[in-house]
Amino acid sequence: MDTRHVERKEKLSAVKLHASQYIIAAVLLVLAVGLWRLQVLGASNYRVLAEQNRVRKVPVLAPRGKIFDREGRIIVDNYPSVSCYLLREQQKNLDADLPLIAAGLHLPIEQIEATLKRYAYAPKYQPLPLKQDITPDEQAFVEAHRNELPELETLDEQRRLYPRDGFAAHLIGYVGEVSENDLNSSKYAAYSPGDVVGKSGVEQAYDGVLRGVDGSRNVVVNSHGKEVGQLGQELATPGQDIHLTIDLDIQKAVEKQLEGRVGGIVVMDPHNGEILAMASRPTFDPNQFLHLSKAYWSSIVNDEDHPMMNKTIQAQLAPGSTFKIIMSMAGLQEGVAETLQVNCTGGADFYGHYFKCDRHHGGVNINNAIPLSCDTFFYTLANKLGIDTMAKYATSVGISQRTGIDLPEEASGVMPSTAWKLKTQHDKWYAGETISVGIGQGAIEATPLQLARALSGIASGGVLRRPHVVLPEGIPPEQLSAVQSTFSGSGDKTVPLTAANWQTITDAMAQTTIMGTAAASHMEGIDFIGKTGTAQVMSHDALARSGGGHKTVPNSWFVGMAPRRNPDIVVAVLWQNGDQGANSAKLAANIIDTFVTKQRKAAGNLHIAETPQVDEADKSKMVTAAASSPTGQ
Repeated sequence: MDTRHVERKEKLSAVKLHASQYIIAAVLLVLAVGLWRLQVLGASNYRVLAEQNRVRKVPVLAPRGKIFDREGRIIVDNYPSVSCYLLREQQKNLDADLPLIAAGLHLPIEQIEATLKRYAYAPKYQPLPLKQDITPDEQAFVEAHRNELPELETLDEQRRLYPRDGFAAHLIGYVGEVSENDLNSSKYAAYSPGDVVGKSGVEQAYDGVLRGVDGSRNVVVNSHGKEVGQLGQELATPGQDIHLTIDLDIQKAVEKQLEGRVGGIVVMDPHNGEILAMASRPTFDPNQFLHLSKAYWSSIVNDEDHPMMNKTIQAQLAPGSTFKIIMSMAGLQEGVAETLQVNCTGGADFYGHYFKCDRHHGGVNINNAIPLSCDTFFYTLANKLGIDTMAKYATSVGISQRTGIDLPEEASGVMPSTAWKLKTQHDKWYAGETISVGIGQGAIEATPLQLARALSGIASGGVLRRPHVVLPEGIPPEQLSAVQSTFSGSGDKTVPLTAANWQTITDAMAQTTIMGTAAASHMEGIDFIGKTGTAQVMSHDALARSGGGHKTVPNSWFVGMAPRRNPDIVVAVLWQNGDQGANSAKLAANIIDTFVTKQRKAAGNLHIAETPQVDEADKSKMVTAAASSPTGQ
């Protein structure tokens, strides 16, 4: 036997053996490293993934607080609803499922794709809202396709139920999904995409009070995503109910007076600033915003009468002759008006221009200038006071300043002055411009709420209260303080007004509804006072060029109160293109009648009060002037 051949074979076998050992060792090393990575480095991650395969955290949405009127009658309620959400924890390609999802939920594929794009950077564990308030058929679709579409989930919610026909819509507001712009604001730092927030009115102003704290429940699901058990839950905390200062009976009366009209009415208690009613027309239906269609949204935004505008706090318009009450306060406090005597022959010349008055009023003083609303008297008074003195008194009662009402987007208005014109127009103020401002025309602009507060403050002896629409009782002080600081304004204040001047103004306002421009609105047994205003919407030259039309008709104003001094109620009416102020006075009279009747019923006292008497000297002057003067200026 050849021993050399045997030795050679043994040596070759040893080489192969060692090579095999090294290969096996390397493979074992790789396996060991992989196992270490899985069990040590990736243990927590895979443990979470494994847990998610069987446990899902389902949010439990907190219902918003309900909204009641001052007497505990419900205005805004909630109703049970089901919404569909998209889960992205299934680690599957959703593109292939989109056509089926879109068909089952009756949604355009583009809308679902837009939702996915919008929430692309949201945490994967966060459900994405696909459709709110789904129908029973859509719920059945989700249940029937659990195996095919485990990424779909339904959640029980409480959704808003608002009054029908836009009742008090501008005051209440509406809710909607938080927008991307909202989320970029520090104000919404605690919110997440898909959260529902107040978008306007009380819903927005008191969102932090009305919005509760969401809870959650941990449910066990099978491999198809179907719930098979529950491990535990964190209860949701409902939002807090709030009570408005609104009186539903007064609110109904206000809404009725505005039917078919464009404008706004605000009713306030001057003693404390509580808003008893507030309405604006045209209005919108907050319930439509739950399933907002393009057609409905287009009809709102393209309406030239601006249905989304709360005209009681946002319409900035010339106040017309209602401003004459502020002019009277300025003239009396400055010691000018009480001795001013004017012979009205239908107008007067100032600085080379003739300023017209509606009628020939003859001899006029402060006592009959207010009820007759004589322009010539107030042209003369404005010329004597000057624009800066007028501005001083107007701003003292809140003109050109927000009142601080607890509602968003209140407008500030405009009170011109020499400094104002220099700042805004880089030009000097001309004396001739003062004349028109004296009768509430020209550059001056005010809101109905500003006028209600200013004139009722004068009738209250110079005491002005900050308006508000929510009763503070039951609201945590820190939240109430946050709301008040958010909507800052001129607030509570007292302006100087002597007792004699106070009596002169309020007595003259009382004569307005007896023998003056609002005589047609006089109510027996009710000490009803006020001031009409007819504000041109364009100059006489522009009116002549326009050819007329409804939109060229003057705006009709009226601010009325009862009783004449320290009133319990003030009503400010703006009827756009409503012509003479006497027309708005009739609307205010109906509202005040509702208020007084309710008060007397509550007190068990329905007797007719004594009608206030008119000074005989002033009565004779007004009778003479009224013979040639229509009411309504």
